[in-house]
Amino acid sequence: MEYLLVISVLVSFLLTVLLLPKWIKTCRKIGLVWEDMNKFGHPKNVAASGGIVVIMAFVFGVLTYVALKTFVFGGTVRALEIFALLSVILILGIVGLTDDLLGWRNKGLSVRIRLLLATTASIPLVVINAGTHLMVLPFIGSVNFGILYPLILIPLGIVGAGTTYNFLAGFNGLESGQGILILSFLSFVAYVTGSPWLAAVGLCMVASLIGFYYFNKVPAKVFPGDIVTYSIGALIAGMAILGNFEKIAFVVFIPYIFEVVLKLRGGLEKHSFGVPDKNGNLSLPYDKRIYGLTHLAIKILNKFGKATERKVTYLIHAFQILFILIAFVML
Repeated sequence: MEYLLVISVLVSFLLTVLLLPKWIKTCRKIGLVWEDMNKFGHPKNVAASGGIVVIMAFVFGVLTYVALKTFVFGGTVRALEIFALLSVILILGIVGLTDDLLGWRNKGLSVRIRLLLATTASIPLVVINAGTHLMVLPFIGSVNFGILYPLILIPLGIVGAGTTYNFLAGFNGLESGQGILILSFLSFVAYVTGSPWLAAVGLCMVASLIGFYYFNKVPAKVFPGDIVTYSIGALIAGMAILGNFEKIAFVVFIPYIFEVVLKLRGGLEKHSFGVPDKNGNLSLPYDKRIYGLTHLAIKILNKFGKATERKVTYLIHAFQILFILIAFVML
């Protein structure tokens, strides 16, 4: 009967697929559309903040899982941890939506406010003393962080992952595709390490993102917005904390660490977009200097042919898969 739990994943997928067309239609009707920056002429015709649908579908999927475990199977469910994690994601989702409404051209929320709100979002996991205080560090071995784990490391994890996942963005299908890859693997890790409930939560988000990807891939009909990127980052950190596989999650997140380093070269002010021509080919925007992995991908692809938005996205996905394979070997 446990196979019935897949219903929760299907709920997330179906809600996304059914509701997104209505969201796209409404956005176009009221003019809530954003520019597609990697298309020639930057057409302003893509529905904004479709991540609202993704997060809603994800939450309903998780609640379906809790309901099935409670009323059908009559077993125990990690309700405290699940609702704490949902609280983190919803708080950061609101922060991301606020950032979307202010607009990236206006630089959205200030860095200071963003970090403060992201720190606040970590409180639900802090107050339940989530995770295990004992961690195995490279070259050091086992370290018991004690009270420092909930008070320092949990906020750092949520803030770090939640606010930097959106650095590697701006291309059709990139954010949602990366989320599918990373969260699918982390759900697998959660399952094989004895946390099937956490795997179910992760797969609900994966299902929502798969439904969203169909509308977000090149040529995109809808953009995710920061509401999705902040939430995905928070879920990655939350799963690592609750599943006690921080080291694995860190390895998987290495491409984003590279992205942060490259963005810092530009003072966090350089955008990830390329410069499109009439044929859809992309060139570097900043005098051939590299300020992100998307710029690096454009440079590599142009050396061996032509860089297009789809090729850039796929090359970054391949780079991400490389680190997923490294993390898999470490299991």
